[in-house]
Amino acid sequence: MKHIIVIGAGQAGASLVAKLRALGETGAITLIGAEAALPYQRPPLSKAYLLGDMPLERLFLRPESFYAEQNITLRLGEPVSAIDTTAQTVTVGGDTLAYDDLVLTTGSSPRRLPASSGGDLKGVFTLRDLADVDAMQPYFTAGKRVVIVGGGYIGLEGAAVAAKLGLDVTVVEMAPRILQRVAAPETSDFFRDLHRGNGVKILEATGLDRLIGDTHVSAARLSDGREIPADFVMVGVGIAPNTALAQMAGIALDNGIATDALGRTSAPHVWAAGDCASFPTALGQMRLESVPHAIDQAECVAANLLGAAKTYVPEPWFWSDQYDIKLQIAGLNTGYDTIATRHTEGAISFWYYKGDHLLAVDAMNDPRAFMVAKRLLSMGKSPGPDQVSNPETDLKALLK
Repeated sequence: MKHIIVIGAGQAGASLVAKLRALGETGAITLIGAEAALPYQRPPLSKAYLLGDMPLERLFLRPESFYAEQNITLRLGEPVSAIDTTAQTVTVGGDTLAYDDLVLTTGSSPRRLPASSGGDLKGVFTLRDLADVDAMQPYFTAGKRVVIVGGGYIGLEGAAVAAKLGLDVTVVEMAPRILQRVAAPETSDFFRDLHRGNGVKILEATGLDRLIGDTHVSAARLSDGREIPADFVMVGVGIAPNTALAQMAGIALDNGIATDALGRTSAPHVWAAGDCASFPTALGQMRLESVPHAIDQAECVAANLLGAAKTYVPEPWFWSDQYDIKLQIAGLNTGYDTIATRHTEGAISFWYYKGDHLLAVDAMNDPRAFMVAKRLLSMGKSPGPDQVSNPETDLKALLK
């Protein structure tokens, strides 16, 4: 009987095995995850779950009964130690499992501060998985002092939760501005003002020299010599794809686990999807880090495992919740040279252009702008900057 093994029980892995069954796959399916928990949502970890507004059960993507009903074997809490692409086997928990097709949905891991910078002190956390948040949650009490290293979306989401709970929050960003890697200055300005209005101290163009403490962190020493007292530290300096298993197996890497347009890796019968995988685009091998992408690419690979030969074409979109602001992003802003700003009552959006070509939109509490932009990008339409910045323009009319 045919056996498909999926390594990585996150959003991509869970989506892929569910799609296989929905498309009619009747062979054996095994989903392997290093964490003991059922596959769960990650975005609420830094928001509703950390705030205590979402119980653990609501994090789970599907109940345990779903996997039993769909005859999907779960191997949780058991990291894979080896892949043999010649013998087509996987070693997990002392067992050797044979596969007909293997899919790597191994996700990504947060970059950590080195021990030489105090990264191994107690009270220093990253925010990526359930164990991270459970370990950090007791520190989230009013009056505690937290230093957040990194002014990207993860760091700012953590800052928003901490500020809402009454903590003393300082964000340290080495780049000249927060969100510099991912957003225009206009978006950075918006969120800087938002956080400062909620009492968060934001230090830009400021590096971290090291964290101070005997066994537990007590302060952060900055590149300018200042020391910021800290009861704990959150590190949000980006993530890296989990490629170690693929590399040990001799599978080609290129900005992650390299795949072709169908999701196939360099090894026969081995595929990849989600955060860990890169795929070909006009801009080279691209890797996206978002829930919608993980789902879409995983479902595309599931179809291709069954012979669909479907090219994966992403329609990127992302979101971030901070305080009472929902940021929704459509498209990729790489290479933009112009920003058009649209103000409407209680909402603002920034539209990225390269010449006359619309690339992306950042929409703050403006779901209409987001949805229209998403459709425009899908249709390949680019209304002029003057049109979208005019608050009198009916955005829906631009779709005609």
